Amino acid sequence: MSIIERAGLIIDIIEYLTIATVCSDGTPWNSPVYAAFDDNLNFYWKSWVENQHSKNILTCPDVFLVIYDSRARCMEGEGVYMKARARPLMPEDEEEIKHGYELLKRRAGNASSEYTDFLDGNPRRIYKAVPSRAWMNDGSSKNGDFIDVRKEIDLNHLKQGVRYSSTN
Repeated sequence: MSIIERAGLIIDIIEYLTIATVCSDGTPWNSPVYAAFDDNLNFYWKSWVENQHSKNILTCPDVFLVIYDSRARCMEGEGVYMKARARPLMPEDEEEIKHGYELLKRRAGNASSEYTDFLDGNPRRIYKAVPSRAWMNDGSSKNGDFIDVRKEIDLNHLKQGVRYSSTN
């Protein structure tokens, strides 16, 4: 299986991603979120506006996403890493809110709310992250020792390697 196929499979089957953000004082902050994605590899999730990662995105939209199987055995884990820009979708983004909501609903197999619940006055928003670069970890060796390295993946090729999408 190629690196693109492996990365696509990880994105297809792992439903949570970890978002790395930075607090205003420079403190790093990681948060796992349930996420869905579309054909352009834009990622969507729901979060309370007062969560630390939500506040951080408002002050610094540059984020780092990691998708991996946390149950993998030592030396067997693989992950996809993405540099992205994130933002909350605001009421004027109603079509995007509906799009992200439908993707999340389809992926979860249910809905505990309606997309209109993410418009004015709701304490939660749907967030969108748009990746600009992607990597996957790969094993190598240096002086006979195993090392874990990241190999950059072309986002356009990765989009073709992902099977789950808004059209499925």
